[in-house]
Amino acid sequence: MEQLYVFGTGNAAVTQCYNTCFAIKNPQGEFFMVDTGGGNGILRILEDMHISLSQIHHIFITHEHTDHILGIVWIIRMIAARMKYGQYEGELHIYCHDSLPETISTICRLTLQDKFFKMIGQRIFLIPVSHDETVQILNYPITFFDICSTKARQYGFTTTLENGKQFTCCGDEPFNPACIDYVKGSCWLTHEAFCLYSQRDSFKPYEKHHSTVKDACELAENLGISNLILWHTEDKNLKQRQSLYIEEGKAYFSGNLYVPEDETVIELI
Repeated sequence: MEQLYVFGTGNAAVTQCYNTCFAIKNPQGEFFMVDTGGGNGILRILEDMHISLSQIHHIFITHEHTDHILGIVWIIRMIAARMKYGQYEGELHIYCHDSLPETISTICRLTLQDKFFKMIGQRIFLIPVSHDETVQILNYPITFFDICSTKARQYGFTTTLENGKQFTCCGDEPFNPACIDYVKGSCWLTHEAFCLYSQRDSFKPYEKHHSTVKDACELAENLGISNLILWHTEDKNLKQRQSLYIEEGKAYFSGNLYVPEDETVIELI
């Protein structure tokens, strides 16, 4: 059975939780990691969740924003060190759209010691993927798609789990109808929810091109989604966030609604 490891659940500006990133763990104990957050906090989270870097050989970076990409520098630095000292077997594959390999490489060149940076191209590979391209990663056919962002170019993905259920990540912006062919039929859907609809005047999600809980739940209901995961949220009331978001969401969505905390594991049944 696959599990979803939720590393962070916050938007770019949070300080009380980590930025949204996650991984799918397959039954063999390997991870397909999606985004890395904005800093070295990802290393503590991996440690807290008892994940060894040796279990991570595949990472997908959705787009260039700091809260999604900067953690990759720390992952590369730590894995490169383990490679040099014989503590990491195999290769690290980092997937992203074709504008990002140069960005990631440049950031690493400017911030990492040369002995670590040189591992890029030797055992660490930046792999560009295209819209509508399917790549076999671990035991999953991962189909990448352009989410049609109005800000930075961004990709999501959809895949079929071992139990035959479809899992789709549509990035950190509101669903675009142009992506319907990749999302329809999904049993599991991850979607951003910047804040409660009742708090839209305070947080102004639409000005930032984000959704509210109500918006995301209405979308999932219309698409016939069975399981909806909401994250990439504000962090002003973390203790009550889960209960408040579920209370608002259940009025618009009849499926299973998840509002996870950081360092949560969800069974993908």
